[in-house]
Amino acid sequence: MAEFVRLEVEDGVGTIRLDRPPMNAIDEELTQQLFEAATEAGKREDVGGVVLYGGGKVFAAGADVKMMAEMGPMEVRPMIQRLQEVFTTVEDIPKVTIAALTGYALGGGCELAMCADFRYAADSAQLGQPEIALGIIPGSGGTQRLPRLIGPARAKDLIYSGRFVKAQEALEIGLVDAVFPAEEVYAKAVEMARRYSQGPLMALRAAKVSINRGARVDLDTGLTIERETFSDLFTTEDQKEGMRSFVEKGPGKAKFKGR
Repeated sequence: MAEFVRLEVEDGVGTIRLDRPPMNAIDEELTQQLFEAATEAGKREDVGGVVLYGGGKVFAAGADVKMMAEMGPMEVRPMIQRLQEVFTTVEDIPKVTIAALTGYALGGGCELAMCADFRYAADSAQLGQPEIALGIIPGSGGTQRLPRLIGPARAKDLIYSGRFVKAQEALEIGLVDAVFPAEEVYAKAVEMARRYSQGPLMALRAAKVSINRGARVDLDTGLTIERETFSDLFTTEDQKEGMRSFVEKGPGKAKFKGR
């Protein structure tokens, strides 16, 4: 079993659990183990939904500053490129993903949370991109995903100031999607992931591909992606079942098999 990241599977939900005490600082070893867990979660047929979780005290407080402090450009460039690649692998897990955020989700931790489809925060959680206080900028997707998520002006406010955002403000600006008591947030994320795991998994995967890849390209290319993924779904059992059930029984009664 990996030392810092593990995939735990129960009832159709895979939890990618960060476990590098005390703050889940992201170093090269954790990055590699995160890649392996995300890849496995994407491939396993018994995983229909995924939760990213750092435990009850903290999600992740960012990259390991001690690791980077004495690096020069030639050393840091491949390290940050690899981290970007792994975070994109997490973002592209072909299943619905929910980040359950407790304690701090800062720097690389906030950037990792933004790779999930949804973010559920504990009422005591704090998020932010404080890299500016280190004389650097976010390097694991923060300057790109944050503006896409909350808009350029709000992203600039958080990145330029480096300030921490409490859960309620994060909800108000769209950085998180729901806030729950700290002792409930993981269970709520699992509950929602399980609900998605029982749905039309091929269609959910197609929707995620269309949205994620479409956000990276121009509109015409995005429409082509949508057209192709839409058409491909007409080879699936779930499409046949969904449409047949609708015609015969009305909406909402289909029993999907995820194939």
